[in-house]
Amino acid sequence: MNQYKVFEGLFKEFYKSENVILDAEMKHYVHFRVGGPADILLIPENKDQVIKSIEICKENNIPYYVVGNGSNLLVKDGGIKGVVIKLSEVKNIKVYGESIEAESGVMLKDVSSAAVENSLTGFEFACGIPGTVGGAVFMNAGAYDGEIAHVIESAEIIDNNGDIKVLTKDELELGYRSSIVMKKNYIVLSARFSLKHGEVRKIKEIVQDLTSKRESKQPLEYPSAGSTFKRPTGYYAGKLIQDAGLKGYSIGGAAVSEKHSGFVINKKNATAKDILDLIEHIQKEVKKQFGVDLHPEVRIIGEDER
Repeated sequence: MNQYKVFEGLFKEFYKSENVILDAEMKHYVHFRVGGPADILLIPENKDQVIKSIEICKENNIPYYVVGNGSNLLVKDGGIKGVVIKLSEVKNIKVYGESIEAESGVMLKDVSSAAVENSLTGFEFACGIPGTVGGAVFMNAGAYDGEIAHVIESAEIIDNNGDIKVLTKDELELGYRSSIVMKKNYIVLSARFSLKHGEVRKIKEIVQDLTSKRESKQPLEYPSAGSTFKRPTGYYAGKLIQDAGLKGYSIGGAAVSEKHSGFVINKKNATAKDILDLIEHIQKEVKKQFGVDLHPEVRIIGEDER
């Protein structure tokens, strides 16, 4: 039973009806294509709706989760109690000289495209990361020797008191797949990136090269959440998993990719439990064989199926 249905009207006062979804099957909203229902899914179209939604949740003791494009998210089969605020439509983007300001729902590839269009270099590394600005700041996303910490100037956030603040790069405490936003569960509203003018032909060449590498090395033909595990110090997760003899290993509909062992994929109608069981099996085998602890890079939320 959806105990939060009674709050539907509060949100519909300032949302389009189609952007307030009851019992939303989260498998339709995350890249893994698994996950049970969220009691209420909100899809705000601007920052004011985000701020007001959080105020209502706090005032009524409604648990809430803020997500981006769902590209680095695993929702459990039992779904999510309370409200999910999906920021993918909060996506204004502006260019000021050598800076780009983007709201939390802007896709990284669109920031990369804006950089190319304005002959700005420094953001090429993110051209193939399938996440949003908010999620990228949250986890200090990176690829091909680049990361958000290298280009961010500041981020506008909502803190745990509901106050809106602008945090500088240093205040964001960006580390390997971590930030103050993650540690304190802040919410990113927007971010400002500092880039440099460059030669557009060279920028395009780098983007094309990185896109080709991604397409050739990653299992993009299957649903996944990207790299499943963080990189252990001194090792590569994919090589450890491959050396453990787990390439192609499957549990239910979940499998270790044959193309890149660092990816757990939804190969054939997997459940979240299949994926979680496979993650646990990989962790146990790598620890047993090599003494290395693997920690998930994917964010796991929700409840187990009862």
